[in-house]
Amino acid sequence: MNNINTKAKTGREGEDAAVNYLICKGYEILERNYRYRRSEVDIIVKKDDIVIFVEVKTKSSTAYGYPEEAVNHIKVKKVTEAADHFTYERGWQKDIRFDIISYNNITKKIDHFIDAFY
Repeated sequence: MNNINTKAKTGREGEDAAVNYLICKGYEILERNYRYRRSEVDIIVKKDDIVIFVEVKTKSSTAYGYPEEAVNHIKVKKVTEAADHFTYERGWQKDIRFDIISYNNITKKIDHFIDAFY
């Protein structure tokens, strides 16, 4: 299996784990892999009348840093751009939030960073 397929499979595993985690915590899944132009949000959920845009980062090692550290200013800009379009498209005028879910696919550990950026 080549590196691109392995990376995509690892990312998909992390997103699936994040979705299961969010469902268990009472979140309603609205969208997965929502795209707008060149921007994407991994998971969009709703809980307590708040729409939450979730970026999922998956790694099998912390040798090059923790997964959540991979959310840089460029990624934040892309996620917020997609979120702006989603809220406009849906006419959503209530609260929104941006979370990060970090997943280690070796240990299966999930860390949920609530209100991680804006």
